[in-house]
Amino acid sequence: MPTFTALTTLEGKPAADALGEALERLQPEPTGVGVFEVEDGSGVWEVGGYFIETPDQAGLALLATAFGAKPFVVSELPETDWVAHVRRELAPVEAGRFFVYGSHDADKVPEGAIPLLIEAAMAFGTGHHGTTLGCLRALDGLIGEGFEAGKVADIGCGTAVLAMAAARVWDGTMLASDIDQVAVDVAEANLQANGMQGTVRCVEAAGFDHAELTSNAPYDLIFANILKGPLIALAPEISTHLRPGGYAILSGILNEQASDVVRVYSQNGTNLVRSDEIGEWTTLLVQKKP
Repeated sequence: MPTFTALTTLEGKPAADALGEALERLQPEPTGVGVFEVEDGSGVWEVGGYFIETPDQAGLALLATAFGAKPFVVSELPETDWVAHVRRELAPVEAGRFFVYGSHDADKVPEGAIPLLIEAAMAFGTGHHGTTLGCLRALDGLIGEGFEAGKVADIGCGTAVLAMAAARVWDGTMLASDIDQVAVDVAEANLQANGMQGTVRCVEAAGFDHAELTSNAPYDLIFANILKGPLIALAPEISTHLRPGGYAILSGILNEQASDVVRVYSQNGTNLVRSDEIGEWTTLLVQKKP
């Protein structure tokens, strides 16, 4: 069955949200509508609809005009076995001592590696994205330097691959949180798939807004693999919840945004230890001042 996409861009979140709502009422109806900021802080938003019938071109043109958006671009997507495609594309990832793989590559785990099973269908946090890979490399570097963490928090955990990596190495209190309950459910499923039930506590929370996250502070290590805007907003909380001398691994930062994040975290009592660029993404390792 063919699938169609209809995509446009416009300025301003209120207008984008309104266009998204109007798009949902178009006939034939889209099977899904997405509204995303093209780049964090850019002010430009993409609105897209996904259709299993050819969308109404005239209706799309009227919507674009009414909301001041660019004309919709309609594309027909080829029929694809996406699971097979993803499995071909997402080869196992090695990040120092960590080996992230899907179940179809279980026979490829090297001897002596720390395995982390993350299924290919769970796209964000598989280790293939430069942000997740950067965080795993930063963690591997800390371990190699002899650092030990008894308390770890993974804020915006996604698949919880980072919290699981820490729990593979250290015993202690490991907490993973995400603003989305679906992500929390995925994290718990990943723990079960890795035979790690009970090693990481997963909670739904925005930032540190959860009793377990606050009561277990201060942390030796905090992961925050999110985006520039939320990272900057969380800087005071992350610094407050770190013990003196503790580390935070920050990612989801475009290379050109890194200096802004470093400056804000410096103003909140942390020093930059290392910066690692992978493609267009930067991962920062910062340490709270003693």
